[in-house]
Amino acid sequence: MVDLRAGYEAQRAEIDVAVKRVLESGWYILGKECERFELDFAAWCGASRAVGVGNGTDAIVIALKALGVGPGDAVFTVSHTAVATVAAVEMSGATPVLVDIDSTFTIDPNKLEDAIRACETGRPRAVIAVHLYGHPCDMDALSTICRRYGLFLIEDCAQAHGAMTGGQRTGTIGDIASFSFYPTKNLGAFGDGGAILTRDAALADRAVALRQYGWRERYLSDIAGMNTRLDEIQAAMLGVRLTRLDAELARRRTIAAAYDEALSSVIQIPSARPGFQHAYHLYVVRSPRRDALAAALKAAGIGSGVHYPVPVHLQKAYQGRIALGPGGLAQTEQAAREVLSLPMHPFLSDADVERVSAAVEDWAEG
Repeated sequence: MVDLRAGYEAQRAEIDVAVKRVLESGWYILGKECERFELDFAAWCGASRAVGVGNGTDAIVIALKALGVGPGDAVFTVSHTAVATVAAVEMSGATPVLVDIDSTFTIDPNKLEDAIRACETGRPRAVIAVHLYGHPCDMDALSTICRRYGLFLIEDCAQAHGAMTGGQRTGTIGDIASFSFYPTKNLGAFGDGGAILTRDAALADRAVALRQYGWRERYLSDIAGMNTRLDEIQAAMLGVRLTRLDAELARRRTIAAAYDEALSSVIQIPSARPGFQHAYHLYVVRSPRRDALAAALKAAGIGSGVHYPVPVHLQKAYQGRIALGPGGLAQTEQAAREVLSLPMHPFLSDADVERVSAAVEDWAEG
């Protein structure tokens, strides 16, 4: 599915120099490396400010807290996502309200509006748009809904580094955005890392304080914050990795196009809305016979994955505690039974892609 070592080998010399530079500096937390990466990442995305934090989950928590979302507030998002999205809402003190998805595996705007109107679990305050697998949500529709009801719009970009809609990169459209730099992401660290992105200087300043105990001045907590900091070594390595991100995104899209051409007639391939640019963090096909396909690939020595096998609302930890939008989550539950992620990373060779495609075709014909 992934080859993390290949990412290191591709930039070994630069990464080693960056790590050595940090070690020799004697400054390891919130220093020049973090500042430099924040500036470079914000510029790459097309935003004015980025704030580095410890991981992607904390990035969502900080985003919510920076907006003033907390106890008594309802936050609308999806159940077909990494559990981190929903866990972060609860960590902020707010109540998650889970909404069904459409054919792109992202939040269905029509179902979202129904859920907002029917909400009885708290004061509607925010929507978290999860750009799942690298496909952007319908941000025009979501922005319209959020304006209509006076809600904040947060982008969960953990899987969408480099995705675009309407000529803008994801993370620059809503009020604030969260990113994860977990090693498997399109822009991955060599450990945990995350960031908040925004065009609003006041929100960015508040996020800076929140990530370190609420300090605006050292040792003086103006607001109740937390401890979630992007360390200097990870920031330095991410700065190196960022220089290759455009090329790696282009390779992901080339691989996806090859899969599309080979597999469109044998299995349901990812759908992309016209005018949207998919980042292909994952290449996700669908089949009612998903488990049989996974078994066939395994027998052929090919990895695959299910993202995600159990929707958040059906997981033991959340049953009975999570509010659902009206009409239930039928599309979410069906997707969980059918989705399968094929190998997708920029270090796959053309031969690798052909091998995977041939194995899927053989399974479909069998």
